[in-house]
Amino acid sequence: MSETPKPRPWLFRTYAGHSTAAASNALYRGNLAKGQTGLSVAFDLPTQTGYDSDHVLARGEVGKVGVPVTHLGDMRALFADIPLEQMNTSMTINATAPWLLALYIAVAEEQGADTRALQGTVQNDLIKEYLSRGTYILPPEPSLRLITDVAAYCMENVPKWNPMNVCSYHLQEAGATPEQELSFALATATAVLDDLQGKVSPEDFPVMVGRISFFVNAGIRFVTELCKMRAFSEMWDEICETRYGVSDPKYRRFRYGVQVNSLGLTEQQPENNVYRILIEMLAVTLSKNARARAVQLPAWNEALGLPRPWDQQWSLRMQQILALETDLLEYEDLFDGNPAIERKVAALKEGARAELANLDAMGGAMGAIDYMKSRLVESNSERLGRIEDGETVVVGVNRYQDGEASPLTAGDGGIMVVDPGVEAEQIARLNDWRKGRDAGAVKSALQALREAAKSGANIMPPSIAAAKAGVTTGEWAGEMRAVFGEYRGPTGVSAAPSNRTENLDELRNAVDLASDSLGRRLKLLIGKPGLDGHSNGAEQIACRARDCGMDIAYEGIRLTPDQIIRAAKEENAHVIGLSILSGSHIPLIKEVMSLLQSEEMQSVPVIVGGIIPDEDALALREMGVAGVYTPKDFELNRIMKDVISLATPQ
Repeated sequence: MSETPKPRPWLFRTYAGHSTAAASNALYRGNLAKGQTGLSVAFDLPTQTGYDSDHVLARGEVGKVGVPVTHLGDMRALFADIPLEQMNTSMTINATAPWLLALYIAVAEEQGADTRALQGTVQNDLIKEYLSRGTYILPPEPSLRLITDVAAYCMENVPKWNPMNVCSYHLQEAGATPEQELSFALATATAVLDDLQGKVSPEDFPVMVGRISFFVNAGIRFVTELCKMRAFSEMWDEICETRYGVSDPKYRRFRYGVQVNSLGLTEQQPENNVYRILIEMLAVTLSKNARARAVQLPAWNEALGLPRPWDQQWSLRMQQILALETDLLEYEDLFDGNPAIERKVAALKEGARAELANLDAMGGAMGAIDYMKSRLVESNSERLGRIEDGETVVVGVNRYQDGEASPLTAGDGGIMVVDPGVEAEQIARLNDWRKGRDAGAVKSALQALREAAKSGANIMPPSIAAAKAGVTTGEWAGEMRAVFGEYRGPTGVSAAPSNRTENLDELRNAVDLASDSLGRRLKLLIGKPGLDGHSNGAEQIACRARDCGMDIAYEGIRLTPDQIIRAAKEENAHVIGLSILSGSHIPLIKEVMSLLQSEEMQSVPVIVGGIIPDEDALALREMGVAGVYTPKDFELNRIMKDVISLATPQ
């Protein structure tokens, strides 16, 4: 009697891309050779936010958190010798999703692929960008239009492609509770489907509902996270049937990919992150009826910097061992009928439904962006407060801090460092590309793109034509900005004061004394130079400083060093606090310090926060930076004391 074969496992992915298209291509081909079964592309911040590599805001950001793709030549190099017709490719791209998909389709056509056979996903979720990630370009309404343009185009031309990946991952990274992650993500999905109803036929609409996928986060409380995934599946089925009348169960399936939580990865005792990643993976694999379709795991050292290929291989092996060595896939759902699981799922659904009703009263996700943003800041503040107070235990951080030094970080510091020459080389290739293209064809393509944007025509066909003509990422986004304007997101600093104020009286008194000696209220200016949109840390510092009684000027994200210095001068700031998590801290802070010198403001102390290796922290201090803070500095009150000390006349 033959043995019954195991069901096929989920797609094995690692989220990867760095330096250049050629270097990333080598990494992808290497990962596929190691048993990875799908690609997950990370793009650098200029690509994500619609700037070419030589734009002023791209300084220091090129190739840092992903691969730069500025034109068709870059996309060709990225997928050289990778047959796209046989690949399942996830592209984590949002504001420029129509453009990157257009480049991908153009390369697939060059390879001779049948575009109707292409499989993969563009994230294409702008609402969570306004709430948590910050790589938006356009205001919400035109952004929603572009999302549904992509969906309608894919329905007709790339039917196996997922045109939108509702991303709750970054909501949890920004502090969302499970109920908020459920409700905010489902509200986003309904906003998109409501708009899409006018762009596809009623006969095709259920099929389109079936192409919407989700990208979720799984945290360390893995029983709660497992229940959250079961709640997601059940609530999505209900929404599809009751709100949209989708009767066929195959179009109501909750299809999701996952990356487990990066927020909980620690700089202290980073080897413990291996256990965290494994436990978090169990939440999205153990329950068959709520199992992820694709899993990508962070590397153990992502709180330190950019993972090396070996680090990513280690995370890939974790997936392979669970799926291929254990007997997990041989069984039906292990949790059906479990009363504890059913109670928790019911409680999560009740909380999420209450929040969804609240959002509906505000006009849905599109009308509740400011509200959702402030709720995330409040939830994150509560989370950090529990860690500071020791109520939430984080091993190696606020409990069991002592231990042996990690041998994994010896030698090279345990991370990969991007060659600083990459940016200049990328700009040189970009200039060569511009010189070699047909200027007339580019001009015509941009004109057609602009007309489509103005008229309301689907943006995808002219985008694909522009890709083939040699248009660049910055030029495509420039046309979108010219037609629709540019969005400036809420900062979240208007969130309600923290309930955890019992430890702030001493700090408030110290702020009052410092303000008296300064002759006015102590002023802290906070900003984010460059293109890094991860504003969670900056917002928490701003909120805590506000709760302590400081005067806060929070300048938000995506600022040039010159804009920051001008704001500091206008605000007459006593201390400047800068947050950079993209790895571009050295060139950006160097420029900030130079501008302070030229403006004769070198007496204004600067503090910097981010994922900053020890040797870089030393370099920043040598530039004159007064304080450097990394993820290990979780005690916000200690940072407040440092700010007060720096601002107080000696």
